[in-house]
Formats: sequence, structure tokens, C-alpha cells
Amino acid sequence: MPLIELKNISKVYNAQSDSPLKVLRDVAISVEAGEFVSIMGPSGSGKSTLMNILGLLDMPDSGYYVLDGREITQTQRALLPRIRAHEIGFVFQTFNLLPRLSVYQNIMLPMIYAGKSAAERRQRVQSVLEIVQLTHRSWHLPNQLSGGEQQRVAIGRAIVNNPKLILADEPTGNLDSENGQRIMRELVRLNEEGRTVILITHDPDIAAYAGTHYRMKDGVLSKEGYVSK
Repeated sequence: MPLIELKNISKVYNAQSDSPLKVLRDVAISVEAGEFVSIMGPSGSGKSTLMNILGLLDMPDSGYYVLDGREITQTQRALLPRIRAHEIGFVFQTFNLLPRLSVYQNIMLPMIYAGKSAAERRQRVQSVLEIVQLTHRSWHLPNQLSGGEQQRVAIGRAIVNNPKLILADEPTGNLDSENGQRIMRELVRLNEEGRTVILITHDPDIAAYAGTHYRMKDGVLSKEGYVSK
């Protein structure tokens, strides 16, 4: 059974107006556990809307979404934050770190939302800091870090609850090429450990790190062949 299965997913904004905006049009995708998928497309093509639906931050207007055998479109909305906290990790282009919290505290935050004990939080955060090589920056604030370090904090935050799925939305968009490649190598390593990774990017060189490739255009998702680096 696939980890993710979407069928006939559609999303319309301003549906009751004279000019409704069809952002997603009967999107279908099946993603196996442990797969690394890239989704490319121009700005406004629907990529981020699709990512929000995959991440349970938004709901489709029609179609259905099955995540790890659970039909999300039939799940009570009150349960979605818990599913999201335990099963999905997010990495964003803009890092989205809380500026008044230290590296350690930013990484720990999802564990608090997931209801983990204090002892478990301390042990796991220390382990994640070692994984992303930021132990020496534990108590620095985000504005004391480079862009590459901030994105490594974001990756640490994304993996701290051991999610099955990592959603990365333009994770290298604000980084220079050297730091961008470092972040991608980290995502590859996480995928090799068995995590499913779905990557949104406009850069074919970044998309090439994935094994399966899709393109989004005008709300329509289509599968593509291999993208060479």
C-alpha cells in the first residue's frame, strides 16, 4: 500500500464568485514509503497548494487523500494537528524559525506539540543537534546563524518527531549553491534512512536529487522522466 495516495484532488478559491480560481484540477499521485519525489512548476501553478494539502494544512474541495492507510478527507479536523505532529515534518524556504527561541528550543517545539515527556525531549533534541551538526550552536538565536545553519535547524525541527514524511518547499531557495547542496545531501541522507521526501522546487538541478519527478502546470500534475544534474 502506498504511503500517500491522492485521487481527483481539486481546489477552487472564490468558488462562489463570478471568477473562481481553479488551483488544483483532478490531481492524482501515488507515493511509496521511502520514495524521494520532486514537483516542479512555475509560480502560481498550484505547487504550494498541493503541498499544503499533503501536509494537512489545507483540505481539498473534492477528491480524496489517503495517508498511511488513513483517509484524510474523512478524518475529523480535530485529529489533523495530531496526525501532522507525529507523521509529517516540514522544511520551508523561509526557515520559519521563532526568533526569540534558541536553536535547541526551535528544534524541541514539535515534541512539545506532540506531548512528549521532558526527558524524551532532552534526549531526542540532543541527538538531532548532533545529526544536523549544530551542537555548538544549541543556545544561539536564529539571527546569530547563517542561512545554511538556519535551514539545518529547520531540518532538525522537521525530523525531531521521527516523521514518516518530510515535505520540503523550496528548501534551498534562500541559500547559496554550496549551502543548497549541503541541505540537499542532508535530505538525501534522510531519504536513505527510509523517510519519504516530497520536494517542491523550481530548480532542475535540485529536483535531480529525487528519484521520481512531477511537473505542475495550471493546477494539473503530470509525471516526468529523469532530470539530470
